[in-house]
Amino acid sequence: VDLKECLQSAEFISSSNENFKILEDGSVYTTSAVSLSAEKKTFTILLKDIQEHIQKKIHVSLVEEEKKKTRHARDTVLKRTKRRWGPIPSVMIENSLGPFPLQIQQVQSDTAQNYTIYYSASGPGIDQDPKGLFYIERETGNIFATRAVDREQYPSFQIICFATTPDGYSPEVPLVHTIRIEDDNDNAPYFTQDLFEFSVPENSKPGVVVGKVTAEDRDEPYTLHTTLKYRIVSQNPPVTPAFSLHGDTGVIAVLLPQLDRELVSSYTLLVEVRDMAGQPFGLCTTGTAVIRIEDTNDNAPCFKQTQYETRVEENRVNVEILRVSVVDLDEPGSPGSGAVYEIIRGNDDRSFEITTDKNTNEGILCVVKGLDYESAKQRILVIAVNNEAPYMLAPHSQQLSQSTSSVTVHILDVDEGPVFKPCHLRLDVKECEEVGTSIGKYLAEDPETGNSEGICYRIPPGQCNWISIDEKSGEVRTIKVLDRDLGEMRQGQCNITVLAIDRNGKTGTGTIQVVIQPGNKNYPRITKTDYIMCRDRKPICLTAQDGDESPYSTPFVYRITDRSLASMWKITRHNDNSVYLSPKGDTPFGIYRIPVSVIDNGGKVGENLVEVNLCDCVTPTECDIRPRSDPNGNVTLGVWAILAMILGSLLLLLILITICGCCGSGVMHRHVTDDCANHNLIISNTEAPGEEVMDHNVIPLQNTNDQGGYGIKTGDQQTFEMVKGRGHTLESVKGGGHQTLGSVKEGGGQPMMDTCRYSYSEWHNFTHPRLGEKVHLCRQDEEQKHSEDYLLSYNYEGKGSLAGSVGCCSDQHEEEALDFLDQLEPKFRTLAETCVKR
Repeated sequence: VDLKECLQSAEFISSSNENFKILEDGSVYTTSAVSLSAEKKTFTILLKDIQEHIQKKIHVSLVEEEKKKTRHARDTVLKRTKRRWGPIPSVMIENSLGPFPLQIQQVQSDTAQNYTIYYSASGPGIDQDPKGLFYIERETGNIFATRAVDREQYPSFQIICFATTPDGYSPEVPLVHTIRIEDDNDNAPYFTQDLFEFSVPENSKPGVVVGKVTAEDRDEPYTLHTTLKYRIVSQNPPVTPAFSLHGDTGVIAVLLPQLDRELVSSYTLLVEVRDMAGQPFGLCTTGTAVIRIEDTNDNAPCFKQTQYETRVEENRVNVEILRVSVVDLDEPGSPGSGAVYEIIRGNDDRSFEITTDKNTNEGILCVVKGLDYESAKQRILVIAVNNEAPYMLAPHSQQLSQSTSSVTVHILDVDEGPVFKPCHLRLDVKECEEVGTSIGKYLAEDPETGNSEGICYRIPPGQCNWISIDEKSGEVRTIKVLDRDLGEMRQGQCNITVLAIDRNGKTGTGTIQVVIQPGNKNYPRITKTDYIMCRDRKPICLTAQDGDESPYSTPFVYRITDRSLASMWKITRHNDNSVYLSPKGDTPFGIYRIPVSVIDNGGKVGENLVEVNLCDCVTPTECDIRPRSDPNGNVTLGVWAILAMILGSLLLLLILITICGCCGSGVMHRHVTDDCANHNLIISNTEAPGEEVMDHNVIPLQNTNDQGGYGIKTGDQQTFEMVKGRGHTLESVKGGGHQTLGSVKEGGGQPMMDTCRYSYSEWHNFTHPRLGEKVHLCRQDEEQKHSEDYLLSYNYEGKGSLAGSVGCCSDQHEEEALDFLDQLEPKFRTLAETCVKR
């Protein structure tokens, strides 16, 4: 029968006819012999779902099966005779009583009709353990059992049977024969646990599952021998049955709608399990199940007294003044009985606090803030109590109101010291206030009299030494200039404790919090005052700083105080603390010292002097050639200043070499030849021959129509050779058109060249601007193309000589003006001697 189709979760299955048994899988068995008459038999299968309270029925009709066999013509031709060598498996009843030996089967070979056949067997139960349980007769093939067998130990045997002739021939293959031991209900079911323990909350509804008891049976599964039924034999205490036990599943469920832990805290059930589907002839076993009723908070706590009285001295703090207790029927120590006390009225100032003693469940009332007898002589409190767990209304109980109790606290008068009002006083003082300024009063009162007579004041030592308090009047004055930036002040404030002492020596304390308000004590100043402005006249950004806080710092106001400079320079606002300084119109180049005043938001004026070098330059570094002082007081030079000194020294050296060559020749011959370029110094004290002059090393100084001057690079030395001829002119550095660098003397109709010496000023004015321009172009050229055609940088040669400039002799136009060589330093004297050697 398909039970699932009718009811998916059937917990109880029964039959209306006791001759039929229905298992959980829908199998129908007969419990006794059933004879079918001409009429059909009918019975009903009852299905129940206890939890869902569903019940269904299945009607079953049992009729006799009619067997009809159709006979075919060919059956007479294909008729087959069953061989006796392969019998069906043998069956032996478990725990059979005999008599033994007991025949259980016979095996025969069809060849025994023609031959003499001997039978033998081997396997478990014959020549293997358990040995000697079975044997086979040699001539007949009968198999006998010698004793009873336990199915639980040996459920079946497989033996091998042999049929042989006297000469050892085997006309049949070995036969594997199975002997099955049929089960006998010789094992009673047993519970899997000696004691089953369950718990269920009190006031649970009927049908709530409590637990499940389980049992097992060693007999053959899926037979009536292992079909078990459960039932409750007895209940302790023997009151109204509180639980039900499902007969097939062993599930215990709540039956009584009112489980009250306060009445019965636990139940002990004696349960029985029986096989053969619970039939009276089945074997049974009993077990024990203990069900403990869990507590729920279905009983509200209640005060033992509704009124309490107690006393406490004024100004006492953290002292216990009263203990209150409650009655709760719930399980002690559980959240349902744990008391939680609270003060619901009379404690607006939080002077009282009530806690719970976990050991005794009592409420402890304490004073946490001092009480004042003069303010109130007694206090009335209302205390309420609840449980730690929320209250659960039981089905049989009524809604209860919260239990409360009133407590009257009598305050006892005590002679006490003076009290400051307020106990914490804040005084705001401006920063940098004058010494001796009165900043307020701090007075205390006697609680008994309510006035300040006879009270003196004092500040204990070891605190911020910033203020003083008058001993009698309580007036507070400053004794130092208050400064927010000093280390003693934390965030511009300082707390000072003050003592008040009455006539009886009683003391009281109060606290003065001195808060220093920011003042305007710092002048605004410009952070950077030295600037260089080039020809692009890009505005300069002036930025000021002020150590004060808002509102005494930004925004700043900038002004130029000098009228004449104010007409040449203007200030444009950038932001709250910065401005732009720029010239008006066509202001000439030069160094300007501009007085600028900066006014902060508090009106404090800071005077600053800004120095601006308005320079005809492209980059500020070209004008930054003034000596700078390092922090140690030494004078340092800029990079361009050092480079200019090196170039000047090299230029002087070249001029000296050139002049010495010309002048040396004049001493020996007294006359200058036509081409003084041939008398340059050509002998050098080098250890190797010089390089040949290549065309790409000749550097033109100035392009002319026919001839010009060239710089010749030889080896590691660089010199300039000036070749003068007709039409070779240079741009005058002294002003006014063009003129020849050397003076030309007319004689004999031929132009004659004067001396080869030229003044130092002419050389300097001619070379210095051009060298500066070339260096500037080299700096701006990223591909370094200009630097390929000009002189490279020189190493620093040290300090200059004590001798005067060689230009002093080049200005002399007389032929015998070489006396200065006698006054030169020893190194230059050696150079002069070298120049005149041949």
